[in-house]
Amino acid sequence: MDVQAGRTVPDGGWGWVVVAAVAVINMTNQSILSVFGLLFEGQLRMHEDTFTAALITNLNSLALNFSGLFIGPAIKSFKPRNVAATGCLLVSIGLTLCSFATQSWHYIVGYSFFVGFGLGLISPSTFMAINSYFSSKRGRAVGVSLAGAGVGQVFIPHMVRYFLENYGFRTAVLAMAALSLTGLLGAIFLRPLNPFVSHNNRKHLTLIVDKEVKKQSNDLQAIIVQPTQNKPVELKEDGSLCSKMGHRLAQAMDLELLKDTVFWSIIVGMALVYTATINFTLVFPNFLKHTAGFDSQAVATCMSVVAGADIVFRLLLPCITDRLRIPYRVVFLMGIIGLLIARLLLAQTTSLPVIIAMSVQVGMTKSATVINNNLTISAYCRSEKLAGGLGLSMISKGIIVIIVGQLLGWVRDYSNSYVVCLYAQSVVLLLVVVVWTPEIYYRYRKQRHHTSKSMETTYMQAEQGEPLNSRA
Repeated sequence: MDVQAGRTVPDGGWGWVVVAAVAVINMTNQSILSVFGLLFEGQLRMHEDTFTAALITNLNSLALNFSGLFIGPAIKSFKPRNVAATGCLLVSIGLTLCSFATQSWHYIVGYSFFVGFGLGLISPSTFMAINSYFSSKRGRAVGVSLAGAGVGQVFIPHMVRYFLENYGFRTAVLAMAALSLTGLLGAIFLRPLNPFVSHNNRKHLTLIVDKEVKKQSNDLQAIIVQPTQNKPVELKEDGSLCSKMGHRLAQAMDLELLKDTVFWSIIVGMALVYTATINFTLVFPNFLKHTAGFDSQAVATCMSVVAGADIVFRLLLPCITDRLRIPYRVVFLMGIIGLLIARLLLAQTTSLPVIIAMSVQVGMTKSATVINNNLTISAYCRSEKLAGGLGLSMISKGIIVIIVGQLLGWVRDYSNSYVVCLYAQSVVLLLVVVVWTPEIYYRYRKQRHHTSKSMETTYMQAEQGEPLNSRA
């Protein structure tokens, strides 16, 4: 067990039950995003109008990510279990509405907002449930829980194809709505680990009292120094009220992180990769069907291969990177490069063996970006700034996905080519690689130089017989 911030972290135990429960929730809810193109292709005529489909998926991502603005208070007030259960219900309701949709705005209401908002509730609440139980094994726990979504991506495409071919669109969507309710069974097991918070509460109350005493002292000083002004206290209170509200907003969202250019590079880069991944999920089934000329069985097989490789590496990758101590952001960058190469090769071929091989690579490298997303933020931000960093990252994804995502959809429609769309995605990924690589290399060299100087100082102290802790 580890002790952190005044509470005991079991680093296992019931936590593995929580991980299994989260895996079930991800399998029956998060994986639904991967079959959007397969499920709604006929109704939305995506081969003719990619822009509308991109709008629906991008608004879905917008709702999902902007839920981060208030997910913190919701979890604190209602606990992760209840928030996750509510998310599963909203996903089911949204899919049920889509089954009766006849116009594009019906899908926007059902899929973009209900499903998007529901998934936005599920993702952070389940992460918080796991985070409270694990410390040193957190990466492995997150990888196992995310593997649940990969399992769903293996069999759900075949399930969707079966219902579409035998029962039609409406029954297929209703089957997905019923499947999402299975996540309620997983939510039952998200038993919270109650931390010891009495010390923090007392500290918080002390800070409030100190602020009030300081405020009253300032008001009294204003009255003494400026006795001739009319209503000096009211002017002071008005000014302090606006300042206090702004200060609390900045603290709540940790907006001071936005002063850091490296943090901007991280969240914007991850948002661009996220957007390119969503667009690839949208167009990949149609690329296989209309460009490569595959039948529905081959399309479902390729999608399952992607999901299968994703599952395997979500389980193996954290074990490898933890043992080798590779920084999370470096692993993320390696994943981006792998995705870039896979897209370029997919755009060059219609051969089934090559596409199968690239499907494996997409799954492998996608897992590197998915697992190390939040971990990259957690490695860069201090623990007290982590919640704000995650929230700002989600907001950046919501903004960029609606702008760049729609641009990628427009490129597909304007060019009338899925190959051109793959190249456009590659440009987005290449931009992140070009910006990140020099900065990561510079930080690596700087850290290595600092480590060398520290070792040299330690060696000199030992040679001179100085105590090793005699210098700051």
